[in-house]
Amino acid sequence: MKTKSKKKLNVVTLGCSKNIVDSESLMRQLKNEYEVTHESTVDDAEIVIINTCGFISDAKQESIDTILSYANAKKEGKIKKVYVMGCLSQRYKEELSKEIPEVDAYFGVNDFAPILNELGIDYKKELIGERLLTTPKHFAYLKIAEGCNRRCSFCAIPLIRGNNISRTIESLVEEAEWLVSNGTKEIILIAQDLTYYGMDIYKKRMLAELLEKLATIKGLEWIRLHYAYPAAFPMKVIDVMKKHPNICKYLDIPLQHISDDILKSMKRNITGAQTRDLIKKIRAKVPDIAIRTTLITGYPGETVKEFNDLKKFIIESKFERLGVFAYSPEENTSAYKLKDSIPQKTKQLRFEELMALQQGISAEINQAKVGNIYKVIIDRREGDHWIGRTEFDSPEVDNEVLISITNKGIKQGNFYNIKITKAEDYDLYGEVST
Repeated sequence: MKTKSKKKLNVVTLGCSKNIVDSESLMRQLKNEYEVTHESTVDDAEIVIINTCGFISDAKQESIDTILSYANAKKEGKIKKVYVMGCLSQRYKEELSKEIPEVDAYFGVNDFAPILNELGIDYKKELIGERLLTTPKHFAYLKIAEGCNRRCSFCAIPLIRGNNISRTIESLVEEAEWLVSNGTKEIILIAQDLTYYGMDIYKKRMLAELLEKLATIKGLEWIRLHYAYPAAFPMKVIDVMKKHPNICKYLDIPLQHISDDILKSMKRNITGAQTRDLIKKIRAKVPDIAIRTTLITGYPGETVKEFNDLKKFIIESKFERLGVFAYSPEENTSAYKLKDSIPQKTKQLRFEELMALQQGISAEINQAKVGNIYKVIIDRREGDHWIGRTEFDSPEVDNEVLISITNKGIKQGNFYNIKITKAEDYDLYGEVST
């Protein structure tokens, strides 16, 4: 008897790693009933689900452009159904429905059951914690909490995703063990605010305790921390990092600014002096730690003096990794009520100046690595090189290590000791150490 072929369904993910996890979880629910692909370049899917981002203006525009592209494809008969989910849809569902009616239905960030119901599938609780990875199987993101209790003046995420909801330690360990059993060697912990983890269900900060449990999982070689909030930072986390060799000496901790007035207006609950002191304490405990941060320039009221203070902070701190955003006002945030007094051209110039500073710092740090040997995981092959990362680098956003394919026997997903032979501003070159 001939079995009925499954309909093809393509999921398109925009935005951050938290959206990636959401897409992966949804795809696992869909797998039994549909032939599921992720961001397929082949236009043969009958159904497309777009998981959108609504964080900042550029991300919103990318989401809108993507929706319009697939809406047009539907008009032309190339696809039958288009569904939209995620942050942009959560935030602007009514407006989008009016402006782009070609979309069959819009869903919010947590509307898994309604989406599945629309597609004729029952939501299966027994599949919670299982995902179809869109990353190479050797690394995966682990979302430990949803939402955020912070109310930073510039950020719309709490308006979109609600307050912090932590997952239990047991469920996270179980999911991590499942990932490792399927070939994952590196897990990247993500949340809107890692350091708030546990406050809702355990009534205290429990990130350190979670790390202790995860670090004992056999076969889990790297654990990486993304998105830690600086105010009231739990230093016990750094003690645990120092204790366990499989917790990467890496911390993503968005600081946003150094001016007291700007930090106060941003509602960051920390001063410039406290920020400097925190960085000093972290580096004192783990001298070789790589700190990634993000900063915002062009925030309402940022004077030339405050911008110069930000430049000085970058120069003195020498962050291993740094990203900069030019401020953009977000509806319904408290900063939206402030006069956006800095011209866009000035914001762009400040952004470029800060990134130029960081480029020089990154080049200096990288040059100091020449001649040293590092444990490197291989992510992929591109042309004549294998592309890998050290424990000080997160996928897609940080430096990469390029290794010539003349180095024999290298396989994707494996670790190798690599001797650095050459350094560029944001990349390293190396060869297998014998």
